[in-house]
Amino acid sequence: MERIARANASRDTGGMVFVPPARHLLRAKDVADARYVEPLGVDDLAGAAGLSRAHFSREFRRAFGESPHAYLLTRRLERAAALLRATDRTVANICLSVGLHSVGSFTTSFTRTYGRSPTAYRAQAPPASQLAQIPTCVLRVFGRPQHRTFREDSRRGRP
Repeated sequence: MERIARANASRDTGGMVFVPPARHLLRAKDVADARYVEPLGVDDLAGAAGLSRAHFSREFRRAFGESPHAYLLTRRLERAAALLRATDRTVANICLSVGLHSVGSFTTSFTRTYGRSPTAYRAQAPPASQLAQIPTCVLRVFGRPQHRTFREDSRRGRP
């Protein structure tokens, strides 16, 4: 019992709580996942983790097996692939909407990752118009009878 008390006393940092370094890296990873559309860079992610750029890049690669830049690019390409499958938006529009600025670089990165160009990737999926889902509430509104059943409906504008 005394040994546990001494161990806890030696960890006391004046009221500050020790946070494992991996927790800071997860915070940066969450920022990349949530704000991939924004012009994020390694400096921004390192700032979210509270680490220097070089130390952050080293630790991120060690913890997750890829560089912060590669992770962010992968998130953007995954979102672009989902948009290509589910929408009829142009490739250029999708490129810009996922936070990338060059359609040529986007096409090259997409082809390297998915093995085919964005246009060919889209062609393998069914057209987005077939995937369109209509919310149930909208279906109910348009499924209701269009004739008037109450006298109040015919007295518009009168109190």
